[in-house]
Amino acid sequence: MGVVRTVVFPALRLVVWALIAIALLWIAFVRTGERDAGAAASPSAVVDPPATAIVRGDVVNTVDLQGTIAADPATTVKATAAGQVGRVRAEVGQAVEKGTPLFTVVVTVEPPATSTATGTAGDPAATGGAPAATTKTVTVTSTVAGTLATLDVLAGQDVTVGQAVATVSPGTLTVSAPLTQAQQYRLLTPPTSAQVTVPGGPGTFECTGLRTGTPPAGGESGSGGGGGGTDPYTGMPADPSSAMTGANVTCAVPDGVQVFAGLSAAVEVTAGQASGVLLAPVTAVRGTVGTGTVWTVAEDGSTTETPVTLGLTDGENVEITGGLDEGRQVLQFVPGTDTPTDPGGMYGMGY
Repeated sequence: MGVVRTVVFPALRLVVWALIAIALLWIAFVRTGERDAGAAASPSAVVDPPATAIVRGDVVNTVDLQGTIAADPATTVKATAAGQVGRVRAEVGQAVEKGTPLFTVVVTVEPPATSTATGTAGDPAATGGAPAATTKTVTVTSTVAGTLATLDVLAGQDVTVGQAVATVSPGTLTVSAPLTQAQQYRLLTPPTSAQVTVPGGPGTFECTGLRTGTPPAGGESGSGGGGGGTDPYTGMPADPSSAMTGANVTCAVPDGVQVFAGLSAAVEVTAGQASGVLLAPVTAVRGTVGTGTVWTVAEDGSTTETPVTLGLTDGENVEITGGLDEGRQVLQFVPGTDTPTDPGGMYGMGY
C-alpha cells in the first residue's frame, strides 16, 4: 500500500492533468480553426442580391407634414398727402373695410407764382396785393378689410406722403409646413387643398388655397418633423433627402374653424393617385422623378441597367410608366447601396 500511495496515485494524477491540458489545447486551436474555416466556406454567409417582380397595383401620393398655424401679417397703410392731421376718424380695434376713412389731412395749397415785373392797373402786382394760400382736405382710407391694429397719428401732427401711419390686420390664419427635398419633388404639382388636424382642437378640416414656395426673407419656415439632423463632424445634414429646402406648403384656415396662432398642425396633402398601374419598390430605382434606372435580372442571373419612366410614388413604391413589362424581374436594391450581409437584416434604401 505504501508503494501505491506514494508512486501509483501521483503518476495517475499527472496523467489525468496531462489529458486535460491536451483537451483544452485541442478545443482552443483545432476546433476554433475548423469552425472559422467552415463559416468562411458556408454558402449561407454569401447573400445574392434579392430580386423582385414588377407588379400591378394602386399608388396614392400622400405626403404627411408637420407645421404650425400663424396669423397672416398686417397690411401697412401709408399717408397719401403731406400736411397736418385734421380729424382722426377711426380707433384701434375697429373693424374696417377697404375705403373706410381713418383720418383727414389738411393740405396747404400755395398760390401760383406771380411775375415781378411792373403790372398794369387791376393786376395784383400793380395794386400791391398777393394771392392768399388756400387749403384742401384729403381723407386717408384703409386699403384692405380687417381690424385696425395700429393708428399712429394725432390731430395737428404733420405727415408726409408715403409715411406709414396705420396697420390693418386681416384677422385670418394660415397653416404652414416646411418641405424636405424628397417631399418637394413629390409635390411638383400640388393640389388646391389639404387635410389639417390640430391636436386637441377641432376635427380634421379642409385647408384651402394650398400653394408651395419659399417663405419671405426673415420669416419662419415652420416647425415640425422632417429634419434629418446634422453630422456632428461636418455640420451638414445627416441625410440630404431629409434636409429642409427652405420651401414650405401654406394654406388658408377657413372661416369658422376655431384654431389659434402658434398651435401645431398635422398636414396631409394628397397629390395624385392611380389604380392598376405597374409598380416597383423605390429601393429598386435610381431616380424618383420623371426618369430613372433599374437593373433587370435575366434567367441566367445576369443584370442589365435599364432606363424607365416614372409616375407617382407613395414613398415605398413608384409607378413605372414605361420601359418595363409586368412580371419582369429587377434587383430589389440599386447596386452599390449599403445593405447588410446578414440575411435576416434590413436592407438599405436605394434612393
